[in-house]
Amino acid sequence: MKTVCILEDEPAIREVLEFLLSSENYHVLPFSSINEFNNRDLTIVPDLFLLDVMLTDGFGTDVCNAIKNNVSTSHIPVMMMSAHAKLFEMEKVCIPDEFISKPFDLNDIVTKVGRLINTD
Repeated sequence: MKTVCILEDEPAIREVLEFLLSSENYHVLPFSSINEFNNRDLTIVPDLFLLDVMLTDGFGTDVCNAIKNNVSTSHIPVMMMSAHAKLFEMEKVCIPDEFISKPFDLNDIVTKVGRLINTD
């Protein structure tokens, strides 16, 4: 079973994503803050990071850069999501493997997640 780490501070969005991806047979690890994310069990290596851009305790772009600059996680795809940022703006501060605008289509999320972690 593939594992997806979700970093989203809005409870309703986090819960929808968790339910959606769990129903698609992904193991989901939800986090509501960067602090909580940074204190996660590092022995569990996810297949994808799904990060919100604007969080209550910082920016998902900083988390994206930390993931991409760490040799143990740099190979793991990162998908960023935001209601405000656009991909061309995002690429100035971090380079995610995928970007999705909020509000998003649930089928689009499933398709992009599947494509990023190569599920057939």
